Amino acid sequence: MAEQTQFEELARQLSAVGVVKREVGRALPPDCPAGSAAVLTLLRRHGDMRMSKLAELLAVDMSVTSRHVAHVAAHGWIERHPDPADKRSRILCLTPEGLDELAELNRRTTRLLAERLADWTDDEVAQLIRLMTRLRTSFGDCRSSPVRLPTPASEENTRTPAST
Repeated sequence: MAEQTQFEELARQLSAVGVVKREVGRALPPDCPAGSAAVLTLLRRHGDMRMSKLAELLAVDMSVTSRHVAHVAAHGWIERHPDPADKRSRILCLTPEGLDELAELNRRTTRLLAERLADWTDDEVAQLIRLMTRLRTSFGDCRSSPVRLPTPASEENTRTPAST
């Protein structure tokens, strides 16, 4: 098992990954922010779905999902069809234009990563992919309720309630 100092450094490095995510976000087309890109990516990966399922996969509130869906629909990247099982619900489907937009997103992201990792070997990139995949797997489904870690005894509240 790794030492405490290694986990502390890992936590610092994971926080710094935000810089990479922001740079990838800046590489996206101006009319396709990260939330819209996530909607398109999830629809390609999981297929047609209800908005409630998309909100679950995005791990965001339904109102946030609704804004993202409205944006991609306004651009013609998805269509909303009545759900045959429940006419009140809509099924979200990628359009050919949405697939084209995903291809452009992929080109831009791939180009950025290729530029920034140009001095990495193929083996180093493969190792990063393996380790990031393993890290993600270790965390399982992040949409579930948060894990509550026990509070160390040194941090426990030892105060007694004030008397009235």
